[in-house]
Parts: sequence; structure tokens; C-alpha cells
Amino acid sequence: SAAVERRLAQFRASRGNAAAAPRPADPPGVSAAPEPSEGPRAAVRPAPAAPAPVWARPLLLKVLLWAVLLALFAELELGLPYFVLSLLYWMYAGTRGPAERRPGELSAYSVFNPGCAAIAGTLTAEQLERELHYRPAAGR
Repeated sequence: SAAVERRLAQFRASRGNAAAAPRPADPPGVSAAPEPSEGPRAAVRPAPAAPAPVWARPLLLKVLLWAVLLALFAELELGLPYFVLSLLYWMYAGTRGPAERRPGELSAYSVFNPGCAAIAGTLTAEQLERELHYRPAAGR
């Protein structure tokens, strides 16, 4: 019991003032639940759900299906076209369009950004020219 109390105190200390932060208001008609007691018999929380077994993960199933189909197409002597077409599909599926970008996220290609804004770390022609001529950066 003392070890549990010590770990609970460490958890509360690491969490900081998160408990002191204001909570959102309850919807109308819902009464506030009483706070759990601070004693060792505090409200028991259910254990988090166990992760899915390895064989039931979607990515693993997709890779296995792809490998089986590759073996089938290789047996039909169409393995190389299947492999190349699947790579092209993965490139297409892996790219996101501008509508799928999060708000404020910039594209890696500055021509697609508002005002042609470049992302951090982009080598511009002006920067390359300055470095070739050993000129100091503007504003230094």
C-alpha cells in the first residue's frame, strides 16, 4: 500500500498542475460526478484495451496479401509488371493533395505555398550566390 501511495504521489508530481487546469463545463442536464477520494481505495479505472494481435494488424495483412499476389503473378511470369505497377500505386497513394494538408502546413514545393514561401532549410539561388561569392548574409 505504501508503494502504491508513493507511485501515486510521483505520478501527481510529474503531472504538475494539469489537475488544477479548468475543466470544460458539463452539458446542461448532466450533474457533475463526485471527485474520487484521495485514499488508497480511490476509484478503480479499467485497464487499457490490449493491442490487436500481430496477425490482425491491417498493414501486416496488406503486406502479406501483396506478397502472395506477387508469388502468384511470378508463377504466371507477370511478377515484374505486378511489382512495378504496385510501386507506382504506392507512390500515388503515398502523396497527399493540397486539400489533405493540415491548416498552416507548407508544401515542400514553394510554388504551391501562399506567396511562394519556402520551408526552413531550403537552399535558394540567392543564398547559393552569396555563399559562392563569400558575401555575408543580409542583415549581418
